[in-house]
Amino acid sequence: MKIIKRRLSMSLRSARPVDDSLSELAEQISLDEPSTARDNGIVHENVKMGSDGESDQASGTSSDEVQSPVRVRMRNNHHRRISTEDINKRLSLPADIRLPEGYVEKFAMNSPPFDKPMSRRLRRASLSEIGFGKLETYIKLDKLGEGTYATVFKGRSKLTDNLVALKEIRLEHEEGAPCTAIREVSLLKDLKHANIVTLHDIIHTDKCLTLVFEYLEKDLKQYMDDCGSIMSVHNVKIFLFQLLRGLDYCHKRKVLHRDLKPQNLLINDKGELKLADFGLARAKSVPTKTYSNEVVTLWYRPPDVLLGSTEYSTPIDMWGVGCIFYEMITGRPLFPGSTVEDELHLIFRILGTPTEETWPGITTSEEFKSYNFPHYQAEPFVNTHAQCTLLIINLPAFEHTRLKYSPYTASIFSVKGIQLVRDPGKRSSIHPESCKSFII
Repeated sequence: MKIIKRRLSMSLRSARPVDDSLSELAEQISLDEPSTARDNGIVHENVKMGSDGESDQASGTSSDEVQSPVRVRMRNNHHRRISTEDINKRLSLPADIRLPEGYVEKFAMNSPPFDKPMSRRLRRASLSEIGFGKLETYIKLDKLGEGTYATVFKGRSKLTDNLVALKEIRLEHEEGAPCTAIREVSLLKDLKHANIVTLHDIIHTDKCLTLVFEYLEKDLKQYMDDCGSIMSVHNVKIFLFQLLRGLDYCHKRKVLHRDLKPQNLLINDKGELKLADFGLARAKSVPTKTYSNEVVTLWYRPPDVLLGSTEYSTPIDMWGVGCIFYEMITGRPLFPGSTVEDELHLIFRILGTPTEETWPGITTSEEFKSYNFPHYQAEPFVNTHAQCTLLIINLPAFEHTRLKYSPYTASIFSVKGIQLVRDPGKRSSIHPESCKSFII
């Protein structure tokens, strides 16, 4: 009220008519009210919630005021003309997407100015109008595989004409979507990295949940089979670096993959390796949390988890990295056990049976004592161990000199001169016929 009186007295002293001053004051107050309400922490009762469980009101990343199309059009016309590139950036779309006819003009009319945040509701509506979230946007081609809960198809996107992988997850009437699918979606939507598979779209119907991923030609297991399990040490280094780079990104964001194996590492025709299948992945709590020990495929599961431990951290993934590293170098799995007991026997036979000196507290473990393992002495890795050590020593220098300042989304092959070489085994289509590669 004091503000009103002060402004009114100032207007009375001026030469302007009182009616004009009052009209200007009323308009100014109406403009000031929304910001005042926000500053005072007022929450309006008519707030609407989006389908993602978040408010449709303005936040740090969204703005939810309902705009008149005429007002929006007049305001947008004040700025530069909107292009397809502007929309791609605004909605985080791929550069090669084909927008529906007339969509640019319609978006310019209904979207808030580019210097203002966009509401979640308007963003969802815009993506749906383009074709995202609709089964008819994708064409099924070949069946790639089938599991307990899902079937994977090779497909093609009508929006970009690019190949995609369609993971169809069957929905049970009473149980709904499997927890693995929910976990995979919730994690992958926030993991944006050149060495992590990209989730393009999610399609939800009554009978199935379809996850649309980028398509990669093969996995690491298929790659090793194609080259007769005899890989070039040069290529091993490139794949290992990409695996560690993607995993480092996950671990820095407190995400454990928990199912690393060659079948879950996808490779495209450029040689880019990407972490996939985050169905068993978990966001690690701080500082610790009890997890399930029914994780990681048997051959790549660490001994503490095999013995029933449910308190673990990033080493659960690093054990798998070591096993995969050895498999790429030698062409055979390191610990191909058939049962938990057999797997532990293989591990202890090579690394030695743990003692209180090498593993404090192991002799008090009831699970460990129940197996009554013989006392194995650790075996040397001989030449293979030397090769692995040499590669590990060279990796930090490679990272420092080549990709230290590259963004997370930059491929290792964006560095000039880096490419795969021909493997000594069976020739693969991934590397060129003749290549003058940059030896790292």
